[in-house]
Amino acid sequence: MANRLATSTSPYLQQHRDNPVDWYEWGEDAFAEARRRDVPLLISVGYAACHWCHVMAHESFEDQATALLMNRGFVSVKVDREERPDVDAVYMSATQAMTGQGGWPMTVFATPDGEPFFCGTYYPPRPVGGMPSFPQLLQAIGQAWTDQRHDVEHNATALRQALGSATPAGAGVPAPLAHEALEARTAAALDALTTQYDARSGGFGGAPKFPPSMVLEWLLRRNARTGDARALAMAEGTLEAMARGGMADQLGGGFARYSVDATWTVPHFEKMLDDNAELLRVYAHWWRATGSELARRVVEGSAGWLLREMRTPEGGFAASLDADTQGVEGLTYAWTPQDLVDVLGPEDGAWAADLFGVTPAGTFEHGTSVLELRADPGPDERARFDDVRTRLLAARDRRPQPGRDDKVVAAWNGLAIAGLADAGALLDRPEWVDAATAAAELLWSLHVREGESGPRLTRTSRDGVAGRSPGVLADYADVAEGYLALFSATGDPVWFERAGALLGTVLAHFRDDAGSFWDTADDETDAVLARLQRPQEIADGPSPSGPSATAGALLTYAMLSGSAEHREAAEHALDRPLAVSGRFPRATGWPLALAEAVLDGPREVAVVGQPDDPATHALVAAARAGLAPGAVVAVGTGAPPAPRTGGDAEAAARTAAGGGEDEHPVPLLRDRPLREGRPTAYVCRGFVCDLPVTEPEALRRSLGARTG
Repeated sequence: MANRLATSTSPYLQQHRDNPVDWYEWGEDAFAEARRRDVPLLISVGYAACHWCHVMAHESFEDQATALLMNRGFVSVKVDREERPDVDAVYMSATQAMTGQGGWPMTVFATPDGEPFFCGTYYPPRPVGGMPSFPQLLQAIGQAWTDQRHDVEHNATALRQALGSATPAGAGVPAPLAHEALEARTAAALDALTTQYDARSGGFGGAPKFPPSMVLEWLLRRNARTGDARALAMAEGTLEAMARGGMADQLGGGFARYSVDATWTVPHFEKMLDDNAELLRVYAHWWRATGSELARRVVEGSAGWLLREMRTPEGGFAASLDADTQGVEGLTYAWTPQDLVDVLGPEDGAWAADLFGVTPAGTFEHGTSVLELRADPGPDERARFDDVRTRLLAARDRRPQPGRDDKVVAAWNGLAIAGLADAGALLDRPEWVDAATAAAELLWSLHVREGESGPRLTRTSRDGVAGRSPGVLADYADVAEGYLALFSATGDPVWFERAGALLGTVLAHFRDDAGSFWDTADDETDAVLARLQRPQEIADGPSPSGPSATAGALLTYAMLSGSAEHREAAEHALDRPLAVSGRFPRATGWPLALAEAVLDGPREVAVVGQPDDPATHALVAAARAGLAPGAVVAVGTGAPPAPRTGGDAEAAARTAAGGGEDEHPVPLLRDRPLREGRPTAYVCRGFVCDLPVTEPEALRRSLGARTG
């Protein structure tokens, strides 16, 4: 018989619907039941693509005896960390404070009011290597709650106070960083990062290796602005190593979550939307900077994978694909030499085994290998290569497939919108931009509701039904970022306007008193979490932190709108992460990338001309090819204002006030006439513009676009 999770909108919670555990979702019902029974809360946090979450579920949560212990002694709460990042962040802070480390599954025991007193991660069904079994832990916690209640509550109080003291105290809004200070901080961060670079295998540090997307974006921008060869070498070395290793899906496109080794050979097979959205964008920018054919192939493969495997019927993008297939990690993706022969025949099978590094001993488990592409086939073998990949992918599609978490996460869809819009505009792939537009429309129609002070976001949806969790800072910022990228790709000002509305909500409800931003809104912070710690994550993870993402969206909006308030808020938000970037450059990649944009201006490019004029297209392509860090491109018609007719007093009043209907809704495009009737480009910094140009090559030169 299904438990309460059967009605959840989270696929991860739905995976536990048939557990014998009497699960609750996070919420007041669980806390009230714990208070009524006077028992602790057992809070289990995970996500659908997490391998060890599945392991613990199978070993413990599906076991009748273990479930009996949980049901008798606790009120058990299941949390999808992707649906409730606020809950995850607070209890992860507690877990790290108590144990010195963290991860998923996360296992937290708390008082009925939600105050944690014991935290951990995975626990086995039997004692292993000095680690107690999960049943032993349940019995020990239950006994302590009964016999040592005072000590338990004292520990909970002490941990709550420690978490509260870790929340940054307001010290006033800092002054915007002077350019000299920004130069010094970015230079120090580059020096520090250089010492961590793995020159042999690419990437930074040792195993496991995660794709450092934001750091790579910073390095590309750094090279574009300063010409620093170290930055480009580290970026290219890492981008190529990732693209050629087993973490990249050599058949279907996209990337797995991370590499378990230092050589990018064997991945942890889950495929996450946020990772792939970020990687799509940085590989597109690598192609823009260098013309790398490998970069272009990765972009096309990643975008194709997103549209083929991750789109939902409503037009959004699903959150992830599992690492496991039928309980076996990597089952869908691993090959033996005989597998290749069975699909391709002896000759092509042997050729493919050599090309993709499939050996009799195997590079993965049980004599299987993960496909790699350490070198491209020769030019005369390109057709054979494409044919082999097509046949292998078709055969792989006939295998059992990993599960898909098909909830739509607002923040991650915002990143996907930005990646597809940016890459689609750069590579002239309108179908990618169309997919981005469909996802953007879904978010606005389903995830956005109108609040008293502006639009409010819901974090997730599934099957066209909005979830119950309010959007966090990253949702607002990443969706705004996606909308601004979509405006740049399409020229449709509605996306600029919607981004501005979301950022207005951010400025009204997420600001702290030290110039940064909280991860939760002042009127939507969970009451239980508020007693512990209002979350505020400064460090980047797989995607930019909430404050960093907000700084990026605010900066882009400021460039398009001319708003000093948005520009100042962006620069204030960069102060804290950039202050530690010299020590932790890998955790501050996006703030460093934004710093390069600030140091460059950033550039604002307005192109005006009729949409169907080839000369307009040539100027727009030249503008998008520019390497100026963080530059924005706005496209309009440059048409003169339509003549006014009388009778509309309200419109006349707006015109008299300087805000008439004939003004473009995007200020960067206002008062941009065509020059001698020809499509024209204006390149500006801080709304101070160079002479307008009508020749694409002149525009390319002014924006540092590559030649040849």
